[in-house]
This record gives sequence, C-alpha cells and structure tokens, in this order.
Amino acid sequence: MQRNATVIKGFLSGGLVATLGGLVGLGGAEFRLPILRSYFRLPTLKAVILNKVTSLVVVFFALGFRSAEIPWTQLHEHMGIIFNLLGGSLVGSWVAAGFAMRIRETTLDKIIITLLLLLALILALEHVLLHGRAEALFDQPLLQLAAGIFAGFWIGAVASVLGVAGGELLIPTIVLLYGVDIKLAGSLSLAVSLPTMLVGIARYTQTQAFVVLKEERSLGLSLVIGSIVGTAIGASLLGMVDSFYLVWFLVVLLLFSAYKIYTHLPKSS
Repeated sequence: MQRNATVIKGFLSGGLVATLGGLVGLGGAEFRLPILRSYFRLPTLKAVILNKVTSLVVVFFALGFRSAEIPWTQLHEHMGIIFNLLGGSLVGSWVAAGFAMRIRETTLDKIIITLLLLLALILALEHVLLHGRAEALFDQPLLQLAAGIFAGFWIGAVASVLGVAGGELLIPTIVLLYGVDIKLAGSLSLAVSLPTMLVGIARYTQTQAFVVLKEERSLGLSLVIGSIVGTAIGASLLGMVDSFYLVWFLVVLLLFSAYKIYTHLPKSS
C-alpha cells in the first residue's frame, strides 16, 4: 500500500512540476529536487542523483518533442555552439559532482539553497535580458570561444550539483553569447545538457549514494513517467498561459523551494 502511494505521489509531483516547467521551456528539475529532499525525505546527495537521472530521461524526450519545431538539421548547423559550451560543461560537471560527493550534507544543502535563489533571480531577469536580443556578444571568434568554455564550465557545475539540465542558465547564455533565436537556444541547450548530465551521472556512480536508483526505483520510475507526461502537457499548453504571470509564479516557487530546504537544516548549523 505504501509503495503504491509513493508511486502515485511520484507520478503526480513529477507531472505537475514538468507541466509548469514545460510552459516556460524548462524541465522542472529545479522544483523536483526540493520535493525529493523535503517531501520524500531523501538524503541530499541521493535526491540530487535521482533528480539527475530523471532529468536525463526528460531531456532525451524533450529533444524529440521539439524536433517537429526545431529540426535536427538546424541543430547540426549550430554544432559549433554545442561543442563550444561542452568544452567547459563536461569538465564543470565532473569537477562539481566530485565536490558534492565529498562535502557534508548540511554544506551541500546550503549550496543548493544559494543556487536556487540564484536561479530565481536569473529567471526573473531573463525576459528583460533577452528582449530583442539578436546579435552575438563578441565579434572575435577567440573571445567567443573562451567565453563559451568559461560559461559552460560554471553551468555544468551548477547543473551537476542540483541534478538539473541547466536550461535556465544555458538558454540566456546561448542567446546572449551567440545571438541565436530563443526557440533554437532551447533545443541547443538540451543538446548540451544531455552529454553533460551523462558525465555527471558517471561521476556519481563512484559514490555509495548511487544505490538510491535501486532503493527508490519505484519512485524514480513514477517520477520519470510523470515528468515525460507533464513535459508533453506543458508544451501543448504553451501560449495559453500569460508567460509574465507564469514566470513570476515560478520565481516564487523557487524561493519557496529554497525556504523548504532551509527549514530542514539542523538548527545548530
């Protein structure tokens, strides 16, 4: 009975989060992590690993969902952007995962809280920063290459620690740095996220916490299925909800998520 309840709760929470995220072009993993940590009471590192594996599956399907609007040939034309960012994100993901495996859970919680607050700020400013953007930030190829590697490293690191795809950081970076259309940037971000998350998962296999995939396989499977369904629903509802109000709702949700993790910190820390 308890297992069935967990499966139902996992499916519903995964579906709701992915639907909200899908409405603004995100996978929703930023909101899924606090649920795993606070609601399902998973230890922080195990929650990050389960969140990352779920995110990997969601990103894989999201690329397929978006191929009707952004064809594979268009992504192929911009492979230079993908490889540029991967040059930093793969290293950042590996390094950050190793760091997360070594630190205390309380310290990891505090880092996650800080990153959630940072994402809330970025999400709130994103529409302002991207409004009317049509030109690349740098004219010199070498400067653009260096900036892409630098940005990719830190985006990969943040995504690895939170167990997310990193779309909130990748999309504005791609638009601002390379001057491409925001819809194309969404698909390019997924193409960067997929191998970046694989590297992070490979690094996390070296910790005992990776056993969470076996211990919580029912919860993980329900989260994956719910997230895929929610992503599809969110994409189908795109345009029906005023993005202005939705973005602010998600900002508040991120702030609330950070608060919920904060309330579970030991009082002495």
